Amino acid sequence: MKTTRTFIAGLALLASSAAWAGTEVHFTKPEQFTDLSFDQTERDKVLKDLTAHFEKLGESLKPGQTLKIEVTDLDMAGRENPALRPTQDFRVMNGQADWPRMRLHYVLEQDGKVIGSADAALSDMSYLTRINRYSSGDKLRYEKKMIDDWFSSTFGTQVKRPARK
Repeated sequence: MKTTRTFIAGLALLASSAAWAGTEVHFTKPEQFTDLSFDQTERDKVLKDLTAHFEKLGESLKPGQTLKIEVTDLDMAGRENPALRPTQDFRVMNGQADWPRMRLHYVLEQDGKVIGSADAALSDMSYLTRINRYSSGDKLRYEKKMIDDWFSSTFGTQVKRPARK
């Protein structure tokens, strides 16, 4: 009886993983991105957080769909202030020519077959004047909002944003 339940649970897990294949995110030469932290530890954290964000968005795709994203450039909101760097990673935002931008290439597959692919240039020139539901303590709140908007318009899904705190 226990073996049968384990077998059935294993089949259910296998079926659910086959139904949603996931999201793959790669960053091409991040050390050459237009604007990413000077600090390697902070850079790695930003890339990890962006990967997790794309993966979370990918959960809203239809069953059997896989999204592959290759980020080729990133220009984060604001500018890093190297004078303040020894004490903390500090970005100055003035709302002029410092809006977030990202270039990427994506491939959307359905059950292993390509159903869409394109290059995309994301940007949010009015990032400081728009409502943003991400916490003010989230260092990537402007980039995440920009990505959410692109994801919704490109894949026709409703992005669930966190409640403001």
